Amino acid sequence: MTKGKTNAVRQTAHIIPHTHWDREWYLPYEKHHVLLIGLMDTLLDALEQDPDYRSFHLDGQTIILEDYLQVRPEKQELLKRFIQEGRISIGPWYILQDAFLTSGEANLRNLQIGHRDAAQYGRIAKVGYFPDTFGNIGQAPQILRQAGIDNAVFGRGVKPTGFNNTVSDAGYESSFSELIWEGPDGSQVLGILFANWYSNGMEIPVDEAEAVSYWKHKLADAGKYASTTQLLFMNGCDHQPVQTDLSEALAMARELYPETEFVHSSFGEYLDSLREAQPEGLSVVKGELRSQRTDGWSTLVNTASARIYLKQLNQRGQSLLSGVAEPLAAIAHTIGEAYPHHLFTYAWKTLMQNHPHDSICGCSVDEVHREMITRFAKSRDVAEALIGGSQTAIAGKVNTSGLSRYGNDALPFVVFNTTGWKRSGTVTIELEAAKIYFREGLAGSEMIKRMKAADITGRVLVNSEDQILSCRMEDLGLQFGYDLPDDKFRQPYWSRRVRLTFEAVDVPALGLRTYGWVHAGGRVPEEEHSLLRSDRVLDNGRLRLEVADDGSFTVTDLTSGHAYRDLGVYEDTGDIGNEYMYKQPDGEEAITTRGIAAEITIAENTPYRAALQIIHRLNIPAGSEERFEEEKREAVYYAERKSQRRAETVPLMITTTVSLERSAAGIRLRVELDNQATDHRIRALFPTDLQAAVHRADSIFEVAVRDNEPAAEWVNPSNTQHQQAFVDVSDGVQGLTVANLGLHEYEVLRDGRNTIAVTLLRSVSELGDWGIFPTPEAQCLGRHTAELLLMTHAGEGALEAYPAAYQFQVPWTAIQTGLHEGPLVPDYRLLAWEGEGIAFSSAKIGEESGDLTLRWFNMQPEAAHLQLRMEGSFYESDVLERRGKEFSHTTQDDGITLTVGSCEIVTVGVRRGNLKTDS
Repeated sequence: MTKGKTNAVRQTAHIIPHTHWDREWYLPYEKHHVLLIGLMDTLLDALEQDPDYRSFHLDGQTIILEDYLQVRPEKQELLKRFIQEGRISIGPWYILQDAFLTSGEANLRNLQIGHRDAAQYGRIAKVGYFPDTFGNIGQAPQILRQAGIDNAVFGRGVKPTGFNNTVSDAGYESSFSELIWEGPDGSQVLGILFANWYSNGMEIPVDEAEAVSYWKHKLADAGKYASTTQLLFMNGCDHQPVQTDLSEALAMARELYPETEFVHSSFGEYLDSLREAQPEGLSVVKGELRSQRTDGWSTLVNTASARIYLKQLNQRGQSLLSGVAEPLAAIAHTIGEAYPHHLFTYAWKTLMQNHPHDSICGCSVDEVHREMITRFAKSRDVAEALIGGSQTAIAGKVNTSGLSRYGNDALPFVVFNTTGWKRSGTVTIELEAAKIYFREGLAGSEMIKRMKAADITGRVLVNSEDQILSCRMEDLGLQFGYDLPDDKFRQPYWSRRVRLTFEAVDVPALGLRTYGWVHAGGRVPEEEHSLLRSDRVLDNGRLRLEVADDGSFTVTDLTSGHAYRDLGVYEDTGDIGNEYMYKQPDGEEAITTRGIAAEITIAENTPYRAALQIIHRLNIPAGSEERFEEEKREAVYYAERKSQRRAETVPLMITTTVSLERSAAGIRLRVELDNQATDHRIRALFPTDLQAAVHRADSIFEVAVRDNEPAAEWVNPSNTQHQQAFVDVSDGVQGLTVANLGLHEYEVLRDGRNTIAVTLLRSVSELGDWGIFPTPEAQCLGRHTAELLLMTHAGEGALEAYPAAYQFQVPWTAIQTGLHEGPLVPDYRLLAWEGEGIAFSSAKIGEESGDLTLRWFNMQPEAAHLQLRMEGSFYESDVLERRGKEFSHTTQDDGITLTVGSCEIVTVGVRRGNLKTDS
C-alpha cells in the first residue's frame, strides 16, 4: 500500500500504454523506422478492434507522426480521428531533445513546432514530458508554465540509476515519486518522477499465476514511493511493441485484486486524479536536476564530450538559424520582405532531427552519427541561403550613395551585427573587384585575360564617416561565379576577387555598418601601433598576454592588475569508459604539457590583431591494454574496470593560435590537434587561483550557480558538468570566464586552484548502457579544431564578460552591394535596448502574429529593468510567441520600460508602424 495510507483506502492503478521511441540509437534510423511502422500499424488496429483499449501516449513527440505518415500516408485520417477522440496523445514536443546540449532557442523551437504540428490534429497533450532526458534544465518549470503546462514527467535527475537504468534502493531528493519542481524564477510545476522507471507496467500478464506474482511486486514497488493512492504504471519501454491483450490483462488484474481499481488511463486522467487526491508533504526540488545527490557514476554527463564534432556542428547550425538568419529575416521583413516561416520550419526540423538525446549526445552506433552529419549540412545550407537572401535585400536598401564621392568604381559592402549588443571585432569579407558576365559575348580567353589584368592597387578601406581604416588585402585571383536571378536563367561570370580583413568598430546591435573599398586620392591610414610587444607578448591596453617556454601563458587584466598564470596547459588521460561516461584508469598520472618546451612563433601582426602560434609535441599511449577488450566483451560495468593504457606511444601535436584584437574583450584560442590515439581524453586547463565555493555556467536561459564541491554522496573522482556558452569562476572582485564553441563539457577541479578544465576531445570505443555495441568511429581519430575565448572581468561577470561570451557564439556576416540610394542609413539599427544583467536571446517574426518578436532573459537572481526603444506598440508574449496584453508606454521616446523578475524569460511582441530608418 502507499505511504501513510491504510488498507481501508481503495487505491487506483493508472496503466498508461506508451512506447518510448528513440528515433535512432543502437540501430540506424531506418531500421528503427521499420519497427515504428509495425508498431503504429498494430496500435491503429488495436484501437479499431478493441473499444476497451482507451488510449496510448505517443511519447510526447510529434515527429513520430511525420515518420509514420512518410510511409503510410493513407493512415492520416484514421490517425487524426483517434487523436481527436483522445485515444492517441501527441505533443507537446517535436522531438525529445537533450535540453542541456541544445540551445535555449532550439528548445523553444522544439516546443513551438510540436504545438503547431499537434494543433493540426486538434489536440495537444499538455504534459511536460522528459522521460529519458539525461538530466533536466533548471528553467524547464518556467518554460512549461509559459506554454500553459503545469506538470513535468521525467525519469532522471533526482535518483540513483545503474546499469540498464536499474533503480537503486538508495533514497533520492524527493520523499515521493511526486514532487514540486521549482525553477530559478520561482515557477513551479507538479513533478512526476518515474521512480520505478517508465517500464514499471510493461508486459502485464494475462495468465492468473503470473499475474498474481506480477501485481504483488508491482503494487508494492509503486506504493513504496507514491504520495497518494493514485499509482502510476507505464505500460511500455524503449521501442516496446503495443500490448494488444492489455484489456484482457487488466480484466484479470481486477479479478485478482478487487481492492484496487485498475484503469486503462492517460496522463490527463492520472494528473486529475492525483490532484483530486491532494498529495501532502511533497518535497520542493529546486533548479537543475543533474543527479547531484547520487554517487556520480551514472549521470550520463559525459555524453557532453562524446563525438564533440557533432556538438560543434550543432552549435554552428543553431547559431546560424537563431543568431543570424532569423534576425536578418526580421530586419528584412520590416522593409517589406516576406518572412519565410516555411523555410525556417524546415531548417529547424532538419536540425532538430539531430537533437534527440541518443543523437546529439553522441551515444549511438556509428551509422546514426554518420547520417547526422548530412542533416547538419542540409539545415546549414538552408540557413545560409536564407542569410544570403536577407543580406541582399537589406543591403539593397542601404543608402551607399555617399561613397560615390570616391568615384563610380567604389566597392561598398555592409557588415551585420545580429547579436543583441553593440559589437567590435575583426571581420573578413571577399569582394569582387571586377567581373565580366558570359552574356557579354567575349571569348573565354579574353574574359580571363581582362580579369587577370584588372587593377586592384591603390585602394583603401573607408567607413561611412570617411575614416580610412587599417586593412589587410589578399589577392584571390581569378574566380568563377554566378548569379541566380528571380526572373532569368543563371548568369555565370569571371571575376577578380580579393579578401579584406579589418576591424569593425561599434557596429550597432541588431544593425549594420557600411564600408567601402575605394580609391581615395592617395590618402592612407594613419600609422598605428602593433599589439605585439615582443615575440612572446601581446598587449591591447586592457589585456596583456605573456607566453612561457612551455607554451602556457599569463593573462594580466591591466585595469585591475590581477594576473592569471599557467593558462593553456593541456592534459591527456586514459578513458576506459564509454559514450555515456568517462573513467580514468585507476592510479594513472595525467600527461601534461607543463614544463615541456614548446615552439612559439609570431602568426599575425597588424594594428587591429596580433597572434602567436604555440606548438606542443607529446608522445601519449596508443590506446588501452588488451585486457580492456575482454572487459568490454564481458560487459563489465565501466566504473569497475581495471584496465590500464599500453606502453606503446603515438605522437600528439597540439597547435594553438592565441590572438588578441585591439577592441576585443578577451583572448581567442584556436586549438588544432591530430588524434592518433584511442581510449583517451584531452583537456585544456585554465587555473583561476580565486577563492570561491561556487562557479557559474551558462545553461538554458540561465546562468546556473553550481557548487565546486559535489554532495557528500558523490564518489566518482570526476565531477564534469554541462555548459552552453561559458563557465566562470569569480571571487566577487574579479573573475575568469572561459567561453567556447560547441565544447559542452567542463570541470572546476578540486586542485586548490579552482582550475577550469574544458574537454577538447574524448575517444571511446563502445556505446555502453544495456549491451555490447562497438563504436570504433567514436574514437574520433584524425584532425580536430576547438575554439575558446578567455575573458577577465570585475565582479560577477554578467555585465561585461557574459555578453561577450554570447556574442562569441554568433559569426560576423557581411555582403558586397552596389552604389545606390536607399531608405536605410549607412549605420542602421533595428532597435535600442538597455538592461543591466539582461541577456538578449532572439529576434524573429512570430508565425501566428506576424509581429516582430524579441526575447531576453535575466541572468541574475534579482529583478532588473529592461528599456526598449523603437517605433511600434508593444505587448506581452510567451515562449510560444502568442499575443498577450498590451504594454503601456512608460517612456517618452517610443518605447517601454519593463521590470524583469529574477531569472525571468521575457518575450515582447512589437506591432510596427511605418518603418523608421534614420537611426
